[in-house]
Amino acid sequence: MSESGRVRVDKWLWAARFFKTRSAAAQAIELGRVRVEGERIKPAREARIGERIEIQMVDTRIDVVVRALSTMRGPAPVARTLYEETEESIARRARRAEARKLAAEPATTIKGRPTKREGRELRRLQRGGA
Repeated sequence: MSESGRVRVDKWLWAARFFKTRSAAAQAIELGRVRVEGERIKPAREARIGERIEIQMVDTRIDVVVRALSTMRGPAPVARTLYEETEESIARRARRAEARKLAAEPATTIKGRPTKREGRELRRLQRGGA
C-alpha cells in the first residue's frame, strides 16, 4: 500500500491490474474511457479512497470504488483489495456475459482478411455462380 497517501490515477489503475501498462492506463484516461465521479480527468490526478471510478473496457464498463491506494503492482488477489466493484456493475457484467452466451456477436468470428480460398468463394458467390 502507498506510504505517502498520494497516488496518480494512472498508476493506481495499473497497480489494480485494470491495464497492463501505466502508459495504457494514461492513454485510456486521455481518451475519456476512465472517469472519476462521472467527470473526465487527467492521468496525473490523484486517486482518493472512497471515489467512484468508471472504466470503459472494450465492450463493458466497470464501476469501482477505491478502497486502498498502492503504487506497486502485485499479484491479482492483492490488487483486488484496492477496489470494490459496485453491485450494479457486477449485475451489468453478468447480463452481458449471459447475452454473449445465448447469442454470440457475429463480428467476433471474423478474423482479418479472407484466405485465398475464401476470396475465390466470395467472388464466385458475388457473380451468382453455383
